[in-house]
Amino acid sequence: MSLVIISNLSLAFLGRKLFHEIGLQVEPGDRIGLVGPNGSGKTTLLRLIGGEISPDIGEIKRGRGIRIGYLPQDVHTVLSGNVLQSILDSIPGRVRIRGEIIQTEESLKNNPQKSDQLKLAGRLAELHQEMSHLDTQFPSHEAQRILVGLGFSPQDFNFPVSSLSEGWKMRAVLGSLLYQKPDLLLLDEPTNHLDIPSVHWLEQFLQTFRGAIILVCHDRVFLNKQINRIISLESEGMKSYRGNYDFYLKVREEERLNLEARARNQEQKIKDAQKFIERFRYKATKARQAQSKIKLLKKMELVESRRPSKTIQFSFPVVPKSGREVVAIKGVSKGFNKKTLYKDINISVLSGERIAIIGPNGSGKTTLLRMVAGEIEPNYGEIILGHNVIISYFAQHHLDMLDPRKAIIEEVSQAVPNETTGFVRAMCGAFLFSGDDVDKSIGILSGGEKARVSLARLLVKPGNLMLMDEPTNHLDLISSEILIDALADYKGTLIFVSHNQSFVNRLATKIWDIKEEVIEQYPGNLNEYYDHLERISKISAPIPEKKQVQVSFGKDKRVRKAERRKKAEKRMLIRATLKPIQDELALLEDRIADLEKRQKELEKILSDPDIFADKNKSLLFLNEYKEVREKLKELIGRWEFSQDQLESAKRNLGI
Repeated sequence: MSLVIISNLSLAFLGRKLFHEIGLQVEPGDRIGLVGPNGSGKTTLLRLIGGEISPDIGEIKRGRGIRIGYLPQDVHTVLSGNVLQSILDSIPGRVRIRGEIIQTEESLKNNPQKSDQLKLAGRLAELHQEMSHLDTQFPSHEAQRILVGLGFSPQDFNFPVSSLSEGWKMRAVLGSLLYQKPDLLLLDEPTNHLDIPSVHWLEQFLQTFRGAIILVCHDRVFLNKQINRIISLESEGMKSYRGNYDFYLKVREEERLNLEARARNQEQKIKDAQKFIERFRYKATKARQAQSKIKLLKKMELVESRRPSKTIQFSFPVVPKSGREVVAIKGVSKGFNKKTLYKDINISVLSGERIAIIGPNGSGKTTLLRMVAGEIEPNYGEIILGHNVIISYFAQHHLDMLDPRKAIIEEVSQAVPNETTGFVRAMCGAFLFSGDDVDKSIGILSGGEKARVSLARLLVKPGNLMLMDEPTNHLDLISSEILIDALADYKGTLIFVSHNQSFVNRLATKIWDIKEEVIEQYPGNLNEYYDHLERISKISAPIPEKKQVQVSFGKDKRVRKAERRKKAEKRMLIRATLKPIQDELALLEDRIADLEKRQKELEKILSDPDIFADKNKSLLFLNEYKEVREKLKELIGRWEFSQDQLESAKRNLGI
């Protein structure tokens, strides 16, 4: 059964026709990448499928009982309460059942009639069974695992969702959708507010997700790993392709070449026919043939070459040379509100390097860029710029610093006050603002358009040290790839922060990984860095000792003594590491066994209708049953966590 069927759908927006009689079927297990330039209708199509808006014409049929989860780009969170509880309560029915349990228990307390109590007790048993089913299907530990994967620490679980930043609220909403396991997951730029570690985790999580996915994403690497089908919103309409994004590009190029060849072939046929007509239309013996060719030309359906989509078109001008050492970071420490980001950092940047700064959100990536840019000062140490270094800085907060009253052309002109209007217009055109568009005021622009204005301001006169903080956040996939191509030809030095794996892999020559108040350096791109970490983890893992019969021919006593001491130390380390976890597990198992035994006893007691003849006695048993169930849930979660700790410790110890 299809999850979603779209038939003959048409929709206009602000007088512009977005979709005209399109059709689409989404099947169970489909993993669809939705691509197309900004403004082509990707987000609108997701909103249509999610039921947020309705088409002008046509229909959308959704399979009976299917659950759809939708993550928009801009989250207006509907979650409330603390982080973990809001995720748990996002499961449909859980809040209702809990409320009804409380209400039914209250009714039992206040209703003395035995017949009513029997009914209420039966209903209460049903409700507890429903809640038990939900707890089994959607366990608490799975919500915790998802939150940790998305960058939350266990200490964050009790924070109110309302106190989170917009980026962290988006993570919480994403976590709730992943926890719900919908039949169809609609994801509109899900990596926008994530850091590289969280993107890496989400990539792996989605690969094991069993439902269908429709994904919009400007990260080519991420997109390729998730999808097996492309829905492309082209200038000629919606088209569908099997395969990932790279395969789609290859097929599209083949289609373009084939179309151009057909158009050339048809053009030649038309020219030949016109020559024949001009030459023989008035000649009696050829007149009939000439008339036939005239009719043929009139009936001929012209093959049109594909109109290329508008895309950013930019290449970097030559930038002045800097000295060999571009930036020297000496003894730098920085922190906020008693939290230390990094301590006594000594690191330098050489001319021509392309450095990607990675690390979890809150580790200080943007702070480091802002210190190099001179926007903020370190607490200790100094940052020294090299000879003839000219900085250009693209930052997310710069988008909010654009003057909403000014026109696009005015904002870009400010960066190059001595250049002609024609030059500035050409630069605006390169970033897709042409004709009257350049006179639009900043205040009415979308986030993506503001990002393009900021890029135009930055790149109209680039320095030889480029600092960029998430430059692809508001760009579509095509524009992101074009920006990567342009930056690949940039001759200056580049330091950047990006969650876009494609961006990092294609541009980085060095990785700076901020972790635990230090910066780890690695030459290479992100894939090479992950390979490096994997090799290091394998090398550092102790090799299990094999029992061997050793024959000693006069081996030095000191060597044998050292070997025995080393083995003893290894045994002590294993015992010191594993015993506390094993003791905790044994204690938890004993307590779980006792509680499970008591739960069965209580279920047997409560299954007897006569127990409800004594109101006070029945309430005591009901309350105890509720407490036992809650405690069991908590202890099982703790047991699973300790079991994971034990397995992890064993792997690290090589046993």
